[in-house]
Formats: sequence, structure tokens, C-alpha cells
Amino acid sequence: MSNIGLPELLVIFLIVLLIFGAKKIPEIARGLGKGINEFKKAKDGLIEDMSEENKAKSAKDAGKSTSSSPDKPADKPG
Repeated sequence: MSNIGLPELLVIFLIVLLIFGAKKIPEIARGLGKGINEFKKAKDGLIEDMSEENKAKSAKDAGKSTSSSPDKPADKPG
């Protein structure tokens, strides 16, 4: 596979320019940028929620392990 170079990008841009026109391209780019920003916000929110859940779970697990061990009676030999 080869990388897309400058000539290929120019051809793609010219085709888009012919299809949509010069006035429509900024609107398309603006909409695409807004979509990308919304995706990033959703991704960051999901990562933040997952990290909060992990922190709460680890705190809950740490609380269980420290509180349950002193309550258990020691095994007596014999």
C-alpha cells in the first residue's frame, strides 16, 4: 500500500470542489468539525465515567478486605 501524497490530495480536493461548489465546502467542513468535537467529548466523558467507576469499585473492595478480616475468629489447632 502506498501513502496518499500531495498530487492525490489535490485531485480529491478538485473533485470535491466540482461536486459541492466553493460555497458549500466551508459548511461541510464546519459540520464535520462539530461532529468530531462531539465524538471527542463523548469519548472523554465515557473514559471519565469508567475511571470513576473503577475508583469507586477499588475503594469498595478495599473497605471490604480491611473490615472483614478482623471479624473472623482465628482457627484453633486441634
